[in-house]
Amino acid sequence: MGISETYKDLKNEISEDVTLICVSKTRQIHEIKEAYTSGARDFGENKVQELMEKYDSLEKDIRWHFIGHLQRNKVKLLVGKVHLIHSLDSIRLLKEIEKQYGAKDEIASVLIQVNIGEENSKTGIAIEEVDSLIQASEKCNNIKVKGLMATIPVGNVEECRMYFDQMKSMYDNLKTFKYKNISMEFLSLGMSGDFEIALKSGSNMIRLGEKVFGKRDYNKLEG
Repeated sequence: MGISETYKDLKNEISEDVTLICVSKTRQIHEIKEAYTSGARDFGENKVQELMEKYDSLEKDIRWHFIGHLQRNKVKLLVGKVHLIHSLDSIRLLKEIEKQYGAKDEIASVLIQVNIGEENSKTGIAIEEVDSLIQASEKCNNIKVKGLMATIPVGNVEECRMYFDQMKSMYDNLKTFKYKNISMEFLSLGMSGDFEIALKSGSNMIRLGEKVFGKRDYNKLEG
């Protein structure tokens, strides 16, 4: 089955209120265009330089999502080009986003990335530090926090569900408060191997790469 049919089938399977992000990292331009022609508008990249190259080569109505670890010295490159940054994971990064977006009089929409599995190998803010990041976000003028994101540890169905449910509980709890600059609109959980579990736990934004495009060929990366 080709990219077009796969994308359409996935869209038919999921609820209309779920955003399907096609994770296009390492994908060739013609593959992205095939998904685009099929109706896809949300694409995710995890490297700033690759996103910039694709941004210049593809249609301007694409909503680009930055889903990788964001280095502070690369923030300025994303201003005005990215629909949603999924990986706000520190107050230092928050301040840099505020600075760079403020300089261009732009508003950054971001998700707080939570290291829900407390894994040393993964980025994301620790659970106990989320409140401090939220308090700092309330002081910003050029940042709007739109929800939460997490990449969970690899595990069986029960373990996956446990982490997704923890994220949903945190999301629901934060939704009960009224904050400045913060609204819990998006819960970005679930990738190609576990998105069905994530959806059952309440995710409304899934990030699918191989499920849409098939297995990656890292030797064929094109700008």
